[in-house]
Amino acid sequence: MPEADKGKESAKNFHLDKPQKTPGFFLKGSASLDWGMKDRLSRIFNPKTGKTVMLAIDHGYFQGPTTGLERVDVNILPLVPQADALMLTRGMLRTTIPPTSNTPIVIRASGGPSILKELSDEELAVDIEDAIRMNVSALAIQVFIGGKFETRSVHNMTRLVDMGNRYGIPVLAVTAVGQEMVRDAKYFRLACRICAELGAHIVKTYYVEDGFETITASCPVPIVMAGGKKQAPLDALTMAAKAVQEGASGVDMGRNIFQEEDPVAMIKAVRKVVHNKVKPKEALQYYEASKKKQGIGSSG
Repeated sequence: MPEADKGKESAKNFHLDKPQKTPGFFLKGSASLDWGMKDRLSRIFNPKTGKTVMLAIDHGYFQGPTTGLERVDVNILPLVPQADALMLTRGMLRTTIPPTSNTPIVIRASGGPSILKELSDEELAVDIEDAIRMNVSALAIQVFIGGKFETRSVHNMTRLVDMGNRYGIPVLAVTAVGQEMVRDAKYFRLACRICAELGAHIVKTYYVEDGFETITASCPVPIVMAGGKKQAPLDALTMAAKAVQEGASGVDMGRNIFQEEDPVAMIKAVRKVVHNKVKPKEALQYYEASKKKQGIGSSG
C-alpha cells in the first residue's frame, strides 16, 4: 500500500522564484491543448493580462434563492457585461440570461443534494451535448477531496474531462471543503494537485493567508480564487489582490459582489485590482465614490 508523503513541510521546495513556463500560449499549463480549447480559455481569461474576473451565481443549485440572487433578472443582469465569465446553472442561463449577451458562460455541470443532505453525494447533472447546445466556454464541477463521496466526485470530474476533451470544452474543478476539513495550504495543495493531475484545465480554490503561493506554484494549471463568505469591501479587494500577487490567474467571486450595496461598482473595483493591479485601498475609494454619486449609504 502506498505511503503518505511524510516529508516535513520545511523540506519541500516549490521554486517560488521560478514561474512555470507557458511556451506558445499565455495561460499556464495550456500550451499543448487543441485550438478550440485554447479559444474558449481565451474568452474566459483576458489574453492581455492573463487574468479573469468571473462572477459566480450558481449558489441556487443546492441552496435555493440565496440572498442577492432572489431575482437574477433584476439584481444580476446589470453585472453580466462587467464579468469576464459568468458561472451559473443551465436553468438560470436559459430562463434569465439574454442570448444576446457575449459574456462567456461557465456552466455548473454537477448537482444532486441540497443543503439538507450530504453535499459530496453529487452526480453529473449536464450532458455534454446540452453544453454544446448552450455554447458554453467551460464546464464546472465540485470535487470533494476528503469528503464522504470523494471517489465519486473525482470520477465525475474525470468523466467530464473526457467529454470536454472530446469536444474542446475546458473543465473547471472546484475544490469543495467540508465542515470538518481544515482550510490550510496543505489541504488545498492536495485538492488542487489531484484535480490538475486528473485532467482539470482550471482549478477554483479558496485563499489562505499562510502559503497560498505554494498552492498556485504546485498546481500546473491556472487557479482562480473563490470569493467565499461575505466580507467588508476592503477585505474582499485585499484578498483578491493578494491571491493574484501570489500566483492566482484571477478570481471567481459571488457574494462579495452581488451582496454588496453597489454590486456594479464592486465588480468594477475588483476588475481594477485583478486586471490593472490597482491597490485595494485605491479600488475601495473608487467604490465608495460610486456609491456616494448614487446616494447609497457607506459600507462596513
